[in-house]
Amino acid sequence: MTTPRWRKWLGALALFGVGILIGAAGAFLQAERFVVGTPWGREAVPWGLVFVWVVLVVAVRGGAWALWSRWGAWAVAAGWLASTVVLAAESPSGDLALSGGGRQMTYLLGGVILASAAATFPVPRREIPAEADISDHNEGNPENAGSV
Repeated sequence: MTTPRWRKWLGALALFGVGILIGAAGAFLQAERFVVGTPWGREAVPWGLVFVWVVLVVAVRGGAWALWSRWGAWAVAAGWLASTVVLAAESPSGDLALSGGGRQMTYLLGGVILASAAATFPVPRREIPAEADISDHNEGNPENAGSV
């Protein structure tokens, strides 16, 4: 039984919205970091960047599995990219959510590479039980000992 076309479009639209939410939250969260003191100085660990990338990859694969199609994965990736590009553009008041720094460019480039790689992986096939293989289910049942 196939899924009606309108359900697939509605699912893809919902997944596009999920991508928009991840991109909007990621634009602000990617800048989070903590500083660690090391023998050679202080190092900043960008935990927000890594966290957003992990959430993006999981959401892209989840979108593919939700629709049983790569279209679901690409819908999440496109929503993330759309909101990220909008937030990287300058607003009329001159504000930027994503500036042109190295960390922000790493976020953009790394996110595009990871999202497109995750969306390109094939979706596993659905296992459909074979109806003709009923004899295996009756072997251990004493009530069906004489019938095949």
